[in-house]
Amino acid sequence: MGYLKKEITAEALFEAIAERFNEEDQNLIQRAYTLAEDKHKDQKRHSGAPYIIHPVNVAYILNDLRQEPNVVAAGLLHDVIEDTAYSKDDMTRDFGKDITKLVEGVTKMSKVKNKLADKTHNMRTLQFHRPEKQKTIAQETLSIYAPLAGRLGVYKIKSELEDLAFQILEPEAYQDIKEKVAAKKAERDSFIETAKLIIKQRLAEINLDVQIEGRSKHFYSIYKKMKDKDKNFDEINDLRAVRIITKEVRDCYGVFGVVHSIWTPVPGKFKDYIATPKTNQYQSLHTAVIGQDGRSFEIQIRTAEMNRIAEHGIAAHWAYKEGTNSKDVSMTAKWIERIRHWSESSSGSDSKEFLEDLTQELHEDEVYVFTPKGDIYNFPKGSTILDYAFRIHTDVGLHAKGAKISGRMVPLRTELKSGDQIEVITDKKVKPSPIWLRIVRTSS
Repeated sequence: MGYLKKEITAEALFEAIAERFNEEDQNLIQRAYTLAEDKHKDQKRHSGAPYIIHPVNVAYILNDLRQEPNVVAAGLLHDVIEDTAYSKDDMTRDFGKDITKLVEGVTKMSKVKNKLADKTHNMRTLQFHRPEKQKTIAQETLSIYAPLAGRLGVYKIKSELEDLAFQILEPEAYQDIKEKVAAKKAERDSFIETAKLIIKQRLAEINLDVQIEGRSKHFYSIYKKMKDKDKNFDEINDLRAVRIITKEVRDCYGVFGVVHSIWTPVPGKFKDYIATPKTNQYQSLHTAVIGQDGRSFEIQIRTAEMNRIAEHGIAAHWAYKEGTNSKDVSMTAKWIERIRHWSESSSGSDSKEFLEDLTQELHEDEVYVFTPKGDIYNFPKGSTILDYAFRIHTDVGLHAKGAKISGRMVPLRTELKSGDQIEVITDKKVKPSPIWLRIVRTSS
């Protein structure tokens, strides 16, 4: 956590894939490696190491994210067409259309996964760049790629990218937090082990089979909380946390009730992301309680499937095919396409303005609103009734006249607030106005 990891070797990659894939899939990945090694044989990294180290590490990260064998193979091949004489037709002949499309980035899911895996490995080896270049890349990572990973729910990558960037941008603050976390580790571990034992014993009494684990908070999130809440290190209570993994959704709520019968809950600290998932499909119950030492700690409760998605993101349950109708895929594709245009554009005021807009969009908070039937929609903070109308249906948006919130008429420019139940009022005589472009916040 929060350190520059050693390079992954080809041997380590093959050991990892052997634990997940059958012989046929392993052979596919081995073929991809052999070709990539041959085509990149004369190329070097900034560190002077053979270039093949990079695709090997990208493939390892993709495998760690539980991706399909085709995606892992594409990770090995992702720079071959762009950086060598090996052509698209060559790859189609040798590996088929599916892997070629993955390598080209046509499939939305693999495109973003390869982008994030690529960025993660580059951040792990950032020390081989000049100091000023390190800071530029680290700032881009903290502003763009880490929030993008968060939007996709790939918290494993998000946390690592944030800590790697934090280490470069604020080395003294990073080292200070690292030392303070290490100094209290034994005390924290002892507390967590006791809490786990108490929970396990109580749940065994009602025959609930769960998995319980401690959860560590990464360094950048501690730093950000200290800054945002104006607190010192000792005032950060959720450094201590327990995660409880259940088999069924109903068990989550059963465990929640048991936890609150053991310890006193902290008012206002309960969040139900199971009933109301985040945009990135993250689901979990969160609560804070007063522990056995009189200090608060956090408890997360979710199913094994929810935990898989929380660690590996939206792509953990996306279909690996083109033409998916998932709104999450199209939203992701939009961000990736915008990042690609930005990275290819020349520096200047337009590029700077675009980067500021993209950063703001990725960091936006969200609001949740309800239809008259009780369906839930989420929007970036600052979205309006007009955004909501177009999300319901294009025709509703085109003829929107106003809306009712709790029976009260409001204009189209009214900002949405979490918990609003909204009924759009339409009129066929209404036509879109240029002024609407100043009102809307979302692309739809």
